[in-house]
Amino acid sequence: MKMKKQNVRTVSLVVCTFTYLLIGAAVFDALESDTESKRWEILSDMRSGLIRKYNISAEDYHMIEIVIIENKPHKAGPQWKFAGAFYFATVVLAMIGYGHSTPVTVGGKAFCMAYAMVGIPLGLVMFQSIGERLNKFASVVIRRAKCYLRCDTTDATEMNLMFATGMLSSIIITTGAAVFSSYEGWSYFDSFYYCFVTLTTIGFGDYVALQNDQALTSKPGYVALSLVFILFGLAVVAASINLLVLRFMTMQAEEAREDDADSQRLLSLEPRPPPRDDQTSVSVCSCNCLGNKQCEGIGLLAPPAPRYVRRRASLTPSLIERASV
Repeated sequence: MKMKKQNVRTVSLVVCTFTYLLIGAAVFDALESDTESKRWEILSDMRSGLIRKYNISAEDYHMIEIVIIENKPHKAGPQWKFAGAFYFATVVLAMIGYGHSTPVTVGGKAFCMAYAMVGIPLGLVMFQSIGERLNKFASVVIRRAKCYLRCDTTDATEMNLMFATGMLSSIIITTGAAVFSSYEGWSYFDSFYYCFVTLTTIGFGDYVALQNDQALTSKPGYVALSLVFILFGLAVVAASINLLVLRFMTMQAEEAREDDADSQRLLSLEPRPPPRDDQTSVSVCSCNCLGNKQCEGIGLLAPPAPRYVRRRASLTPSLIERASV
């Protein structure tokens, strides 16, 4: 049985995705494995040196590690005052999940789950809606530009919109990288990496803005700029994703129409069986509903009609009159 195009595409996507995962794992292994081993050796040597130098027990050193790790988020200032809490809520709604600060209390964890269940769909719908408006605005600009340039066609194609949103995304990421590099003291490449990881909602958490020099309380302008960058950048990325989804849905609809047309064509080409000239069953009248009594106006039907009569003879006037009784 011939597979449908949708099934073939689905199987192909699954195979390509797993192949891509295998390739990614092999590349990351080749790039990061040796560096990881070397870093672990250096850290182990430093740990042993500190323990010998200051005569620290293993338990005390473990406690120092915990204190240092737990103290790291507090360098940005109070994480759960309004500014820090608003930043955390934005990260939750945008599904970035840096992991720089997490709720500790049972009530905070419970509210975080309930808040995410409502906020994430709301955020997705909002970003999708803003993305659609951006695509509409881009289509208007493209049409006017084509009219000004006197192009043969003035319609904004999907490729035009994808190019426009891609260029806007690139501008946002490169500009944001320059800003964060200046404020955070990162290299430009690290800032670019942070912007890309943020706007794609990967959110590793190895680079997080607003985490130094009490930035949450001492730099309100920088806090606002970071929030605007996240929200507007995600909206632009949503516009690009919206175009890809629309393109995929269009392909699915076209293939479904083609499959339906092929099915109708095959049905029209199939030879239909000739009408049978044999006998068919036609029920005339039984009068069982009257308890085998005589029908009103006429006597019992006698002799009973044969069970099988020819189709042409089954609609004679006398039979119709009897059936009406």
